[in-house]
Amino acid sequence: MDDAKLLKSLVDAKLLSAVDAGKITKDTAVFKKSAEALIYQRNLVKEEEVIKIKAQLLGIPYKKIDVSQISLDLLKLVSAETAKTYKMFPISRDQNMLVVGMVDPDSLQAQEALKYVAKQLKVNLGVYLVSASDADLVLRKYNPFADEIQMAVRAVTIKAGSESSSFQKIVKLEEGGKTTVAEEAPIIKIVASILREAVNVNASDIHIEPERKKLRVRFRIDGDLQEVSSLPVEIQQPIISRVKVLSDLKIDETRVPQDGRFRTVIFERDIDFRVASFPTPFGEKVVLRVLDPSVGLKGLDDLGLTGKNLKVFNEGIQKPYGMVLITGPTGSGKTTTLYATMQILNKEDVNVVSLEDPVEYSMDGINQSQVKPEIGYDFASGLRQILRQDPDVIMVGEIRDKETAGLAVNAALTGHIVLSTLHTNNAVGVLPRLIDMGVQPFLLPTSVNLMVAQRLLGRLCQNCKKGSEASADITDAIKQELEKLPADVKSTFKHKEPYTIYHAPGCAVCKNKGVTGRMAMYEIFKMTPQLADVVSAGVNENRLMEETKRQGMITLRQDGILKALDGLVMMEDVLKETEEV
Repeated sequence: MDDAKLLKSLVDAKLLSAVDAGKITKDTAVFKKSAEALIYQRNLVKEEEVIKIKAQLLGIPYKKIDVSQISLDLLKLVSAETAKTYKMFPISRDQNMLVVGMVDPDSLQAQEALKYVAKQLKVNLGVYLVSASDADLVLRKYNPFADEIQMAVRAVTIKAGSESSSFQKIVKLEEGGKTTVAEEAPIIKIVASILREAVNVNASDIHIEPERKKLRVRFRIDGDLQEVSSLPVEIQQPIISRVKVLSDLKIDETRVPQDGRFRTVIFERDIDFRVASFPTPFGEKVVLRVLDPSVGLKGLDDLGLTGKNLKVFNEGIQKPYGMVLITGPTGSGKTTTLYATMQILNKEDVNVVSLEDPVEYSMDGINQSQVKPEIGYDFASGLRQILRQDPDVIMVGEIRDKETAGLAVNAALTGHIVLSTLHTNNAVGVLPRLIDMGVQPFLLPTSVNLMVAQRLLGRLCQNCKKGSEASADITDAIKQELEKLPADVKSTFKHKEPYTIYHAPGCAVCKNKGVTGRMAMYEIFKMTPQLADVVSAGVNENRLMEETKRQGMITLRQDGILKALDGLVMMEDVLKETEEV
């Protein structure tokens, strides 16, 4: 696909700005990536919009793929090697016709490979253009996890029975270095399969846990832990040691916790794994945080920031200076929202510098630094150094203490945009928290732009969700919150009694979980002249709450209820998560 034609068409269709198109044209040579890949990486245009333009340019129809309809028997018509090399797969077949989905139908090598397949099967060909993300999901079906693990465990058992060498010696085989997952030795295969499956199912964490009679492997998927495999206790130490080798941890040190990380290539993507070991009576437990940029780096609308909240947020981050503070408990998606914000502010004429603990995702064009408190490089000392780096936008992972709070406020007052997080129950609690940390109240009106609170909820599977009438208790809770909605939101509200709420029983698309990923509910409290007057008179919770009503702030519970009535999340989850807010 010609990059110049694609970029011009996207600009003509008003899907991409001329400035962004120019930057991508330069960066294709620098990063040795296609324009299409860079557009997706930077969340500039939705993939489906790009594919529709691409289909027009190529004159090939685009098809959205339902992965659940692609059976393993159908996939066998094209070998795994051919499918992965040329990014193509069978969609359907009748007696004389094989219909294939292709990511790059204009590739000559892919065309030749497809002609060879057709000749072998003695069929005619039909071709659809498919998106890379759909192709990726289909191609993952070529590697059944359970079968791989069973074969590798059998191989280990045979090897252990036929050789006098210990498991430990198997583990120390290191083929392929640290940048790819080697798969020659059985233990290496088991670890590689676990890592690949975690990425396949969008797990955020992998838990490898030794027990008395087995080694348990669990994945955290959409916030919940679930067991995916049980391995023989005999291979516990080799598995743990393999992970420690990959992450440069000391294999012979099992008495104290250790931290490390490594990067590997899975499904043609660079995936980072953050590793932490922890001693237990039955051996070391290891937890790996899976840092997949395609999952963790999203646009604001993908996160659940929509409507009035999105408008207020965009206005706040476009101001020339000031603080945008995101609050919520651990695991509520604060860092993900910060990354999405940095992507918006990351422009050629802007210097974005971040201070993180740790750096979770590498982002092109942003100067990212990881704090190391053990050597005295913490958020406070790092923030002092950042101010000497001529920054326009500063991201501080978390405001934890009085010193960091003071420095962040000072940075905002001296003409910088400062993005950070802190821990409070809701957006209203941000200002009192800063004052508790020693920030002078008179500095807040000129230094703080936005206070954002958020919580994460499971996103209902849109394929199998079903509506039912809300119970009397839930109806009362809904009515109570909807009555408090600001007038401008009420005017666009479509739902009427009896209210319909949604549940998802599970299907092939969501792998019988009922949810596909997560989304956030938000509340955004902005600094206004009226709020500045409240702060100047002395911060009082009642007066702050009155100001939220005057602003027409949508609360966390209200935002969640609106999303639940639209069938995006479960109403019960919303009410549970916002019970004490």
